[in-house]
Amino acid sequence: MSATAPFAEGGFDPYRVGHRHGEAGHSVATGRGEGGPASKTVIVGYGFWLFLLSDVVMFSCFFAAHAVLQTETAGGPSGRELFDPSRVAIETACLLLSSFTCGLAGVSAQMGRQLWTQLALLVTGLLGVAFLGLEASEFAGMIASGAGPQRSAFLSSFFALVGCHGLHVLAGLLWLGTMMAQFLAKGFRADIMRRMLCFNLFWHTLDIIWVALFTMVYLIGEGR
Repeated sequence: MSATAPFAEGGFDPYRVGHRHGEAGHSVATGRGEGGPASKTVIVGYGFWLFLLSDVVMFSCFFAAHAVLQTETAGGPSGRELFDPSRVAIETACLLLSSFTCGLAGVSAQMGRQLWTQLALLVTGLLGVAFLGLEASEFAGMIASGAGPQRSAFLSSFFALVGCHGLHVLAGLLWLGTMMAQFLAKGFRADIMRRMLCFNLFWHTLDIIWVALFTMVYLIGEGR
């Protein structure tokens, strides 16, 4: 008896894992994770994660530069003198709450609830605007007091890192407004739902980056 005989008689065939037999004995892929191609949603999400990883690499460079330059104040003010803990705490609360409401928007969209999706996205946007407003106020106050990015290497790295994150939040708000308009005009089409998935990934990544930024720039910076 040949080595393949047990398989030919209906036994387990390791070369056909993830397939089933269709009509006339043809092997048919059974779908995602079982031999068939991944869905378009999975492919789009995976591709967008790759883009986000490139963004994380860029922020890592800014973090590394700030870690090196954090004490290079050139005789100017340090983080302990500049940062307002209460303002930063409110900024952090706004962004973390916006991540929660963004998740609610994604769940509501999956359920096809137009009103709740729009409300959750609106609250997410308002919290994002509040965050940017507080950050812009902080920047304006520092520059008015002579602590602009040209004052020292520490402040250059601070404005570059925090400002870059703020620009990403601004881009996210523009994207959020587009998503609201598309849901309202076109409903919950498959292509729009994939964009919503990417938006959720983007917004949550900004939150993760802010937590790292809050820890390194503000918590550690105030201790120096």
